[in-house]
Amino acid sequence: MQEDVQTTLNEVLAKGRKEDDQAGTEAKGAVYPMCMSIGWNPFYKNTVRSVEVHIMHDFEIDFYGSHMNLLIAGFIRPELDYVSKESLIDDIETDIDVSGRSLSRPAYAKLMHDPYLLDFEGRDEIAS
Repeated sequence: MQEDVQTTLNEVLAKGRKEDDQAGTEAKGAVYPMCMSIGWNPFYKNTVRSVEVHIMHDFEIDFYGSHMNLLIAGFIRPELDYVSKESLIDDIETDIDVSGRSLSRPAYAKLMHDPYLLDFEGRDEIAS
């Protein structure tokens, strides 16, 4: 991960390759809204910065380890430390609500057709 990336919570659109390959009842080619945290997770005393995503959709398949194309569409808030797990969960629920409302606006809806999200050609490697 680039060192100059700010620790934040963001509104993001996501498209997973495995979800497309094993679509089942999922819509092939679908792009889903999500929240993403880039940071240190100070409540858990992490020693490395990480990226955590919350896709706002219930899937029938598990696609851990598969490639995802992500498009950061907006900023929610800076990373915070918390005095309790409950206050952390409350803010996560608020972040999900804010992301869902923001990403449903027409200006963001247009981004769901961005070629970067939809094209997996030559993107087989998973970053670690």
